[in-house]
Amino acid sequence: MPKHPKLSLLLTGNELMAGDIVDSNSAMIAQMTQALGCPIFYKATVGDDLDLLSHEITRIAEFSDVLIVNGGLGPTIDDLTAEALANVMGVALEEQPQALQQLERWCESKRISLNAANRKQVILPQGIELIANATGSAPGFSAMVRNCKVICTPGVPSELKHMFRDEILPNLDISKNAQVKRYRLRVFGMGESGIQTLVKKHIANWPTEIELGFRASLPMLEVKLQAQNKSDYPALEQCLAQVKGLLGDHIVTEDHRVISAVVKDLLIEKQQTITFAESCTGGLIAANLTEIAGASAVFEAGFVTYSNAMKQALVNVSDASLRQHGAVSEPVVREMLSGALLKTNANIGVAVSGVAGPSGGSNEKPVGTVWIAWGTATHAKAHCFYFPVDRKRFQILVAAVAFDLVRRELLGINEQAIYFKERTFKPRH
Repeated sequence: MPKHPKLSLLLTGNELMAGDIVDSNSAMIAQMTQALGCPIFYKATVGDDLDLLSHEITRIAEFSDVLIVNGGLGPTIDDLTAEALANVMGVALEEQPQALQQLERWCESKRISLNAANRKQVILPQGIELIANATGSAPGFSAMVRNCKVICTPGVPSELKHMFRDEILPNLDISKNAQVKRYRLRVFGMGESGIQTLVKKHIANWPTEIELGFRASLPMLEVKLQAQNKSDYPALEQCLAQVKGLLGDHIVTEDHRVISAVVKDLLIEKQQTITFAESCTGGLIAANLTEIAGASAVFEAGFVTYSNAMKQALVNVSDASLRQHGAVSEPVVREMLSGALLKTNANIGVAVSGVAGPSGGSNEKPVGTVWIAWGTATHAKAHCFYFPVDRKRFQILVAAVAFDLVRRELLGINEQAIYFKERTFKPRH
């Protein structure tokens, strides 16, 4: 196994300490380095305190080969990273001409004037090496502290991503001999414990050298298989094939697409268009689709019919169905679907009506009940599901089920997903 550097991470900012912002940067860095077989060795977070930041840089550099310092490069008085590193190095701060030129170009591109606050970002420790920032105003920089390479990076996530991927990682010498191989399966409709149980039951002799991991990200679950050495690749491929066989059509994708993007791509591939008639989700299903670039190729209109009156006016639900069965019922969602398809001339659609809660339920239709209809004008299906969770999770899950039902319909999958068995509504007797 190739030896990789001991890579540590130091984040700085009062906002992080107070919980005002969520630390996504360390996760981004860890994912990029982990993919190359070089996990983060140590991580710490400190507030905007010059003495403490200087102390932590000195301390962590003692046991690290590389230290990534993230944050504190901006134009305000609480951005202290440059001053802290100068203290640790025992050098003065000075204006860096090359960094100033980059800042002037950035200001010109944004059509803003270069002011004293922005100019603070190019006052850096003597003897540092600049790191280009292609998307922001503050340059990164690095220097050796004892035997540790200290790399200072911006806190803005989009700037960090480009800088770390394009400028820092290629120069860390951790990718040349990387042997880590990983597969990611994005699954919908099966939980972590259920998958783990399946694996234990059907793959009795799981090889210890193959890592099986899970990452829950509502509404999908990511299943990860990983090998650290080339000699383990055959075992990894065998495990992958076995896991795929167990999960079957619950695997939505093997890339990073969300389920709505998978459905959008399938619709384009099959030259189909889609529409939605939504009640309890309040437009979330359409929003999930239209946040994906290229959605206009498959989606022209949807309907948010929250009230009974709008169900009648917009998607032709009959007064008789509403009176006899109520808004949360099979006849109503079927009529919602039929009306939406008729008005948009879409090829396929979904209609949903449910009780999102926390109030409004009954013994016959408790909070968490939802009727979903999906299909075409000539071939529609409907089913009643039960998701007894909080309102937000309920809406997220209903929207995801809607997309999964369409995905299965477009792929011609006749076998029902596990959630039909686990989440079908069973009336109380």
